[in-house]
Amino acid sequence: MPEDARNRFDDNVFSFRITKDRKVLISWEGRVVTTLAGAAAGKLIVRLEGSDRREIQHLLARATGNFKHGNER
Repeated sequence: MPEDARNRFDDNVFSFRITKDRKVLISWEGRVVTTLAGAAAGKLIVRLEGSDRREIQHLLARATGNFKHGNER
C-alpha cells in the first residue's frame, strides 16, 4: 500500500456510494465531491471490493484528485 506520511488514511474522511446505474459517488466529510461513471467507475468498484479500510481511503483520495483549493470551510 502507498505511503501515508500524515496518517490521513487512519480517519474515515472519504465515503462512497454505488448507484443502481454503477456510478460511484465519493463524499468527503459528508459532501459529494466527485462522481465517477463508465469505465473509471467499473475499475474503482473492482478495486474497492478487495481492499481494507485504509486502502479504500487511499483509492477514494486518488479518485477525487485535487478537489480542495483552499476556499472550503
